[in-house]
Amino acid sequence: MDTIDLILTIISIFVLLCLSGFFSGSETALTAASRARMHHLSENGDKRAKRVQRLTEDRERLIGAILLGNNLVNILASALATSVLIFFFGDAGVVYATLVMTALVLIFAEVMPKTYAISHTDRMALAVAPIIGMVVRIFAPITTTIAFIVQRTLGLFGVSTDGADHALSVHDELRGAINLHHQEGQVVKRDKDMLGGILDLSELEVEEIMVHRKNMIMVDADQPAIDIIREVMQSPHTRIPLWQGEPENIVGVLHAKDLLRAIAGDEADPDTLDILSLATKPWFVPETTSVQGQLNAFLRKKTHFALVVDEYGGLMGLVTLEDILEEIVGDIADEHDIDFIDVNREADGSVLVDGTVTIRDLNRNMDWTLPDEEATTIAGLVIHEAQTIPEKGQAFTFHGFRFTIEDKQRNQLTKLRVRPIKTIAAA
Repeated sequence: MDTIDLILTIISIFVLLCLSGFFSGSETALTAASRARMHHLSENGDKRAKRVQRLTEDRERLIGAILLGNNLVNILASALATSVLIFFFGDAGVVYATLVMTALVLIFAEVMPKTYAISHTDRMALAVAPIIGMVVRIFAPITTTIAFIVQRTLGLFGVSTDGADHALSVHDELRGAINLHHQEGQVVKRDKDMLGGILDLSELEVEEIMVHRKNMIMVDADQPAIDIIREVMQSPHTRIPLWQGEPENIVGVLHAKDLLRAIAGDEADPDTLDILSLATKPWFVPETTSVQGQLNAFLRKKTHFALVVDEYGGLMGLVTLEDILEEIVGDIADEHDIDFIDVNREADGSVLVDGTVTIRDLNRNMDWTLPDEEATTIAGLVIHEAQTIPEKGQAFTFHGFRFTIEDKQRNQLTKLRVRPIKTIAAA
């Protein structure tokens, strides 16, 4: 090997290492590129983003072409390095070539380009897409053959390569991204709760967010009209259910604005006003209706109010469009809402909470993870876990929290103290 051949060989090794680094960085950039950002850029007319999308649509073909190119240049670089070092050191050059090329490939062709690609994923993906696209087309016959052999070989062992068993749903993928960005400090808690609330709508049933019938404001339609008017005017709500005979027999829903229009009429007489003629027909929905489905129904029917019934037709409560919106944005209070505090943080780290507070709202406010599969309210959770109706002063420990019954009315737990066990240990 003369001097010129030696120089050319060394230059070739350097070029091959650069190509190896290019393939390694491209693999990391293209596989880690944000699909959402590429889609957004593509929608705005970015041709490079469209190339990235086309390449990542068939990841098996993309990775196969990159790995093929990477292995070709690595093996060729190692062979050339071996020939150079054998020229200088004889048979010992094989060992030297192994050590030197391992270090060079690891540092300059693997770690360094992949580190850069991780730090500038989308930018690098856009830059390398045109070149990698050509490589994929050139190696297409070979990668197709390799893919066929791999699939057939794995198939002999009963291994599927379609990835269906491990695919995440879109909701799970979005939820994971939101939680990850929240942990990294890029999404504030309020935004995390709002985005999570939107994703939860399809998993919730109206039973979980409705106003229970015990807390409903209803009016007896058999009363004198003047008494009904007085009760409606004193109510903080604009839609009032009317009942006859018994509270569960809802015969209509009276809107305060319709009542005011009737009262303001030229010949209106409050004493003889036919209240039922002003009411609209009640809309009943089953308790198992999903919140997402109910939201769509509200939008479709252009109404904001529905009554919830169980499988026997019994009245369970009511649900409004505002209830659904509050699942997304949190409590919505206006100038007519009655202000009350149902969650109080104590100095000792405990929380004094009303028994009717939902587990979901408590988890959102306190950033806790109490389970809500078996119960809707915090009182319901304690009763479910205790398998009995506790007495005042009793305490229970489960799910990493200490629950103490502070107040009780008949069979209803009206006030509880909840404290994480870790704060008890710290004290």
